[in-house]
Amino acid sequence: MAGRETPELAEAAVDGGADIVEIGFPFSDPLADGPVIRRAAERALAAGMRTKACLECLAAVRERVDVPLVPMTYSSLLEAYGWDRFADDARAAGATSLIVADLPADERPGLRRVQLVAPTSTDERIRAAASTTDGWLYLVAVTGTTGARTEASTTL
Repeated sequence: MAGRETPELAEAAVDGGADIVEIGFPFSDPLADGPVIRRAAERALAAGMRTKACLECLAAVRERVDVPLVPMTYSSLLEAYGWDRFADDARAAGATSLIVADLPADERPGLRRVQLVAPTSTDERIRAAASTTDGWLYLVAVTGTTGARTEASTTL
């Protein structure tokens, strides 16, 4: 989750072998996220991490690392900030793509982003996501909210 420590943590992750960095932009109602990410978003918002501050954080990370940077957020944040403005500002801050957790593949076709597919995705939905994704598909490995599990789905 974007925050004051993010640039240093991202640099440590890359030094440790990470070849891509996803940076969560906090949202007040993260429907897909479990309790750990929800609490992280609450803390980030309480610390003042609004969209502009997150974009500044992204730019600070870009100054420290040379790997793809991918903000992850929700469509309501982009709607409030402005779809095109967000895409332009994120790109200017160093984002190489974008993940919008609650935006289906067939919505906002002009917005360059990584598409998500899930164990419940139909073959048709997977094909649609694959044809419009930005470089790779993000496999959501669980149904429901994110978080710890004791077993992986056998349908993966």
